This record gives sequence, C-alpha cells and structure tokens, in this order.
Amino acid sequence: MDGLVLADKPSGKTSRDLTVLVGRELGERRTGHAGTLDPFATGLMAVLVGRARRAQRFFMALPKEYVAVARFGATSTTGDPEGEITQTGVLPPEHLALPLGRIRQRPPAHSAIRIHGVRAYERARRGEAVEMPEREVTIYAFEELWRDGDRAGYRIACSSGTYVRSLIADLGDAYTQELRRTAIGGFRVEDADPQRVLSLEAALAFFTHVRLTAAESVRAAHGLAVTPEEELIEPSGSWVVPDPPAEVLLVDGSGAVALAERRDDGSLKPRVGFRG
Repeated sequence: MDGLVLADKPSGKTSRDLTVLVGRELGERRTGHAGTLDPFATGLMAVLVGRARRAQRFFMALPKEYVAVARFGATSTTGDPEGEITQTGVLPPEHLALPLGRIRQRPPAHSAIRIHGVRAYERARRGEAVEMPEREVTIYAFEELWRDGDRAGYRIACSSGTYVRSLIADLGDAYTQELRRTAIGGFRVEDADPQRVLSLEAALAFFTHVRLTAAESVRAAHGLAVTPEEELIEPSGSWVVPDPPAEVLLVDGSGAVALAERRDDGSLKPRVGFRG
C-alpha cells in the first residue's frame, strides 16, 4: 500500500499519535507524515504510507495555510495555550502592519527543531536556555478575518518551516490561542478522509510529469536515465505552488515510477524510485 492519506487532526493528539492511528486502521505499519502540528492545533495532516515516505521531503516543502486566533494582552512561554500565560493588558492598535513576503523569523524555543541532536522543546522543558537561530521564510498571505476585543482571527498562507506562533507573538503582547491548518499545497482539509489512500501519482500531481512507454518504464525502474518520447506535462492550475519542484514525475500505466532530475542533454535521471 503506497500513497497519501489526508487526515484532520483533532486537538490533544500529537502528529505521531495520528500517524500511528491511520496506519493501524489501514493495517500498514510503514507510515510517516509530512509536517508536524502542535498538540493543541487541529487540521490537515498528510500521512505518508509505504513508498510515499521516499518523497517525504517534497511533501514537507509544500506551502501551508492556516486559520489562527490570536489572544492579545498576554504572552505565553510556548506561544500557545499550553505555556505559562502572563497577563499584560497591553493591546496592539486596531490596524496592525501584517508582514508579507520574505521575512526573518526566530522559531519558538518550544519547537521540534533539533539543537545539537536534541529537540528544542525537550531542552526548554528541562529549563535550558535555548537560542533558536533565525531562518528566512515567505508569507504569501496574512489577513485579518475579524477582531473582537482582545482576540482576532487571521488567515495565513506561508512557506514550509514558518511558525505561526512566532508570527502572532511578533504582533505584540500576544499568543496563538487556536490554530487550524486548512491546506498543504493543493490539498484541503475539506478533503480529509482517513480511510482513503490517494495513489502516488495523484499525491504527486504538483510535479511536472511525463508518461513513459513500457520500455522506458523498465529502464527508469532500474534507475537508468530515459529520454521520453512524450512531452512533459505541467501541473494543472489547481496544483501550481509558489516554488514548484525541479524534478519530474515519471509515470506509466500502473502509476508512479520515479522522481527524476533533468539533465542538460534532455534526459531524465531517476533519483527517487517507487518500484523497488
């Protein structure tokens, strides 16, 4: 069983909990996921089944979309409701300048990033001082949906690796009270169904792809470069992402064969295979 399962994570479960649960219900132990959600958060998770795990880094790199509720006038040691809350009563102005484009961001100390091989949140829980290195991320959309007193709702579309908790905390004395992931690339939370496994070909539809002949498929399955007879087909409009991958998805009548890199001579060299 190879493919992708779209699941809607409830609050209180870890990403690992949900991944294991999906695998157990499918009777498949070979599972992983394409991006952690904090336990308090809800929403879309992409669970990788079988050989889909070989393409994990590509799913991880897809942009994400969230709906967040910010609580103003208070701060949290973790940036969310699970931390130590300090009431300040300081509210930001009504019309906030919301960041867009490329920005420098410092991830929260309570995050899953590894510092010298240890998760940052594990160090933080032990009381260690954790200095998180800044990173560059891209904010594609950041809009206020509503505001009521010391709370406000936001829609945020961003590149992989963006921490919404940090975005909200940077607005002033604020923390993320609620967080829901609504999209990963072209996948929407409305399409979540833990019983349905999308084929690898469907799951990787955000790649440029090409259909191989039987002979080409055999070569590609063995890791050999091919120069397909057919033309490359770009992803459909609904699957175009801000930073599309450079690789090409090779498919045949049975589905996905491999992900291949483009060579200067026009050939395609398989780098991630799905047949062996």
